Amino acid sequence: MNFTRWSARLPGTQRRAAARTEQTAPPDRRGEGSVPAARAEQLTDGDRPVPAVDDLGVREVLDRVPCLVALVHGPDHRIAYLNDAYTTAFGLRPVGAPARGALPELDELGLLPLLDQVLRSGKPRTVKSRKAPDGRSYTFTCTPAGEGDSRGVLVFATDVTGHAEAAERLRASERRQRETAVTLQRSLLPQELEEPDDLRIAATYHPGGTEAAVGGDWYDVITLGGGRTALVIGDVMGRGVRAAAVMGQLRTAVRAYARLDLPPHEVLQLLDGLAMEIDANQIATCVYAIHDPNEGRLVYASAGHLPILVRDENGTVRRTDEPTGPPLGTGGWMHSSGSVPLGPGSTAVLYTDGLVERRDEDLDVGIASLERALAGATGGPQVVCDRLVRSAGVTPDHDDDVAVLVLQHPARSGPDSELFRNAALELLGGVEAAPRARAFASGVLTSWRFPPELHDLGVLATSELVANSLQHGTPPMRLRLRRTDRRLIIEVTDGDDHLPRRRRAEPGDESGRGIAIVATIASAWGSRRTPGGGKAVWCEFLLPKTAGAVV
Repeated sequence: MNFTRWSARLPGTQRRAAARTEQTAPPDRRGEGSVPAARAEQLTDGDRPVPAVDDLGVREVLDRVPCLVALVHGPDHRIAYLNDAYTTAFGLRPVGAPARGALPELDELGLLPLLDQVLRSGKPRTVKSRKAPDGRSYTFTCTPAGEGDSRGVLVFATDVTGHAEAAERLRASERRQRETAVTLQRSLLPQELEEPDDLRIAATYHPGGTEAAVGGDWYDVITLGGGRTALVIGDVMGRGVRAAAVMGQLRTAVRAYARLDLPPHEVLQLLDGLAMEIDANQIATCVYAIHDPNEGRLVYASAGHLPILVRDENGTVRRTDEPTGPPLGTGGWMHSSGSVPLGPGSTAVLYTDGLVERRDEDLDVGIASLERALAGATGGPQVVCDRLVRSAGVTPDHDDDVAVLVLQHPARSGPDSELFRNAALELLGGVEAAPRARAFASGVLTSWRFPPELHDLGVLATSELVANSLQHGTPPMRLRLRRTDRRLIIEVTDGDDHLPRRRRAEPGDESGRGIAIVATIASAWGSRRTPGGGKAVWCEFLLPKTAGAVV
């Protein structure tokens, strides 16, 4: 092979040749002071002058290059030359042998198709950081060389093992950080969802792919008592441990505010102020909704979050309308509540933007696609949840976190419907109101076939709640009894918004014992202000397992 002719095509040789000049070295002018002493001594040595590039042997140069060099020619890539570094790394190879059999290391690295491409196109190609059979990593540059029948490819491999190992250590560190954030994120999410009597709920969380730091998506289900359930979903902007930590603080705050049994917009108002205190530079979106089975509606408030989707029993899907305020942490906004029907047979979906947002599509396109998937999704909440995630194309390497919360209000029929009953009585006031309420409660509890002990406790609790409302409340007043497969709920509403509180009555006091009695005999009790003004005071009793079925 003519190495001298091909050496002119090696990278850099043409530039060096163009930079040469025909000037000769200036004569020695020792003593004129224009050349330092050290330089003058070097110029006066008897050493022979430095040879030009054209005077060097190509083989001598390539043999001393620390990088791996191989020269192949022809369509079979027959070996023309291997430098010392190459043979040291992979051993001697016979000159003239095809690369497929004689250079198995290139075949294992997948470079043979690249050699074909370089030979056909006449353009150089580079592949970065490939791990060779010797355990080291190389960056390969394949450059066309020669013309006509002597065309070939010069393979130049640089050892980048140190860089590859450093990059792998960095990736391992990033993986550990991500695993820490994911672990923190999952530990802050509910390990088991609370199970309301009237709803069937499922949720899922998918962290972003390995190249994306975990975000601050969260969800929660909170039973409020009296048969009501709060549902929450939110998304803290940003990624990493910081976003997960802020998410945990907001989720804890939501559960605390939920115990106050406030309307959804008031909960968001409190969260907005708290988000500013946690981190003024951190914002979050959130939806807080309350389901009351007696009303058959979902009352909600949104802080910059995506609309809730609701599918009715006929399969029609609708989005919740306004009101939607700015994200939490922005301040200066008065949130308000809206409502959407959620009767028996309905399904609602709360989700974060990772489920519907794509870089190459408008957000409304993703929401419309989710609506179509929900319209055709049947089965239980977990089945619906999984189907929505699959339809959105969420995979393990998805570039954003995804949280989905699906709730269903099942339509019950047959024996199951006998376990869910309601009874209500309008209280007109007067001295006959309390005896009438007791008689009504006794008749209802008897028809529901409760055991005598539970029947008597229910009548006593009804009497105390009605007496408290007659003494401290204002019309209109109403008594409501509700049974589920797990509990008996007694609720009295009136027009006064002063909430009762439990206090210790002194021996001489003639009042103040009603709520204390209710709190003692019931499994739980509470009170809240109603949206139209007034209040509701409730208590509930857990049913014995034998009372959970109709006898």
